[in-house]
Amino acid sequence: MSKVEIYTKFTCGYCFRAKALLESKNVKFEEFDISMGGEKREEMIQRSGGRMTVPQIFIDDRHVGGSDDLAALNESGQLDQLLAS
Repeated sequence: MSKVEIYTKFTCGYCFRAKALLESKNVKFEEFDISMGGEKREEMIQRSGGRMTVPQIFIDDRHVGGSDDLAALNESGQLDQLLAS
């Protein structure tokens, strides 16, 4: 199973949506709550090429983007391929 990481904030609806999609596929993921900023927020910005919005999602260290990007991958069938690797 692929390694999935997601940077989130506590009150983010898009974060809840992305996590719900992953959970519906029984995908385990590591979540980093950056609500209070700090090191993980800086790490997310660096890893995502400067993106500052949440969620930011990574599958096997590949940046896949945010909630809408994850949903688009799912709709196209590419998400299952990424998760199976």
